[in-house]
Amino acid sequence: MRLATMSMINAHQGRGGSDVLYLLLKFAHLTAAAFFIGGVFFEVMILSRAARSLAAGPREQLSRALGQRARRVMHWVILVLFGAGLALAWHYRSVLRDPFSSSFGSLLVLKICLALSILGHFLFIVVLMRSGRMTPARSRLIHLSVLVQMLGILFLAKAMFLINW
Repeated sequence: MRLATMSMINAHQGRGGSDVLYLLLKFAHLTAAAFFIGGVFFEVMILSRAARSLAAGPREQLSRALGQRARRVMHWVILVLFGAGLALAWHYRSVLRDPFSSSFGSLLVLKICLALSILGHFLFIVVLMRSGRMTPARSRLIHLSVLVQMLGILFLAKAMFLINW
């Protein structure tokens, strides 16, 4: 089982230019993931706590300014993250045809499900913001949920290559 899984994982080797494309996709995906996780970590663990020490006016001004900037930057980060993720999923399409036949495939499917859940959370944020129903408490809860799921994805990303059953 391990040899078959490793041969599927390393299927990109020996095809010349596709090795470089695979490397670039991995780099783009990992870089965007680092930016995304870092941004959410900063927001949940540092900014939200520090902002509490500000008076209401400056806190709202900071929140507005950061929100505008984050929306401009994070849209691109999410686009690269999910775009590269889709391309990598295409690369592993042979594994995804029967994902539960290997530990790698099973963990990859779980990772994809968590990524889709995170995307769903952010779509939910957009709906709440447009309808005027977003509150600081909801925002914090959603961002905390996203952070926990991202940590799960980080674990799975490593586990996919180390755990076999």
